[in-house]
Amino acid sequence: MTEESRQIAGRYQLVELIGSGAMGMVWRGEDKILGRVVAVKELLMPMNQGEEKVAEAKSRAMREARIAARLQHPNAISVFNVVEYEDRPWLIMEYLPSRSLSAKLHDDGPLTVDEVIPIAVQLAGVLTAAHRAGIVHRDVKPGNVLLGEDGTVKVTDFGISRAVGDVTLTATGEISGTPAFLAPEVARGEEAMFASDVFALGATLYMAVEGAPPFGTADNAIALLYRVSSGSITPPKQAGKLEPLLLKLLELKPEDRPSMAEVLTELRELDGGVTPVASVPIPLTVPAPLPAAPAPAVAPTTPAPAPVDRRRRSMVLAGVGAVLVVVVVVVIVLVNRNSGTTPTAGGASPVVNSSSANSPAPTTNPPTTPTTPTTPPPSKPSLPSTPPSSPSSSSVSSPQDMVAAVQNYFNVLPGNIDQGYSLLAKSFESHGSTQSIASYKSFWGGIASVSVSDVKQAGQNQVSAVVHYVKKSGLTSTEAHTYTMVDEGGVWKIAREG
Repeated sequence: MTEESRQIAGRYQLVELIGSGAMGMVWRGEDKILGRVVAVKELLMPMNQGEEKVAEAKSRAMREARIAARLQHPNAISVFNVVEYEDRPWLIMEYLPSRSLSAKLHDDGPLTVDEVIPIAVQLAGVLTAAHRAGIVHRDVKPGNVLLGEDGTVKVTDFGISRAVGDVTLTATGEISGTPAFLAPEVARGEEAMFASDVFALGATLYMAVEGAPPFGTADNAIALLYRVSSGSITPPKQAGKLEPLLLKLLELKPEDRPSMAEVLTELRELDGGVTPVASVPIPLTVPAPLPAAPAPAVAPTTPAPAPVDRRRRSMVLAGVGAVLVVVVVVVIVLVNRNSGTTPTAGGASPVVNSSSANSPAPTTNPPTTPTTPTTPPPSKPSLPSTPPSSPSSSSVSSPQDMVAAVQNYFNVLPGNIDQGYSLLAKSFESHGSTQSIASYKSFWGGIASVSVSDVKQAGQNQVSAVVHYVKKSGLTSTEAHTYTMVDEGGVWKIAREG
């Protein structure tokens, strides 16, 4: 690249090459408009592999930018912009003076347990936030962990990450992730899930204290994948007080591993609460449009009632309540003036309850609007009438988190039934019995597409939504539901559908 062409998109000046790999090169650069140092990731396009591979690489770059924008966290490298230059995408990212954990281990050898735990706390913190946002990183490894000069730890490279509900951009039969740090289920060809990130974090921490991955190394990638898929790790020898947790992270079965939020809690106990953990909300992003469902020939349905503006109604009710209080006080004064007694607060309290006067009226779910096919569509899995007990305190307590969890759930379906089932709480039941994966698959196997609208908080730990189903037979139905949510390991899951 000549001196004249070292400025990208008329704005980003390339200064120094600071890293390179199979997917591209990273430059230290300068944003000439804002006057700040940035990292510029130049993505290399596949050579002689056809337009499909090139399009896939470009889509992957855009997805990395979108996911990084969705996860705004002090321990994740931020993506500021993505531009196209010389017919390929360039990511403009936060620049952190650092070296990777992989480079540090190569240069200095294994770390002590006390050195690893603060790193682990920060990693678990950002991955907990990613899981809350519905993002599976899928390539947690020492090379993607940056160690800042001030002790800050940041995760980078969301190139193969997936937000729950995203379509896969990986070719059939292609493994996403680095074999030495893959979870056994991913090595066997299964889809990476939150528990897979937990395993990869365990493998990364194992490498940090032992100096080698839990399954060792091999020049033959197939042989290494076979070893990983068996789940038989080499027992750690230098993990010390970290060993019990490390072994839980490296459990063979995903369901036997703790959630990332539980990992964070245990690491903070080992750390004594010394390392700060950032708590950030999920940023507002524009939701991706849902695919349009086919329009079968069915009778027109009655439109659902328009949503009520709760803030406006609350203001009206509050004003009415204030007027009632004034009227009651005037009446009491007049009555007591005539009777010669002095009113008291206790005497007035039975007359009016100001708190109830100012409370908005309870809302009801819009009625189900069935269509008129000759054969009614199968009903959704139902749940017992008694909701589970609500958590007294939740690490994911914001209404936005609950609403996002329901939206993510329907974004997954019906394309990824296993992932959808994993987003249901352990207490999820249907017709008084535990909902099995077989019955769940039976229901969703008959659904061609599903979309959801009017998703909003309906009460404490409750979210309401209008769900639109299109069956494979062409019949459609629209149902209004209220979902009771529970916090399982720092992640909102659906426990009851009403």
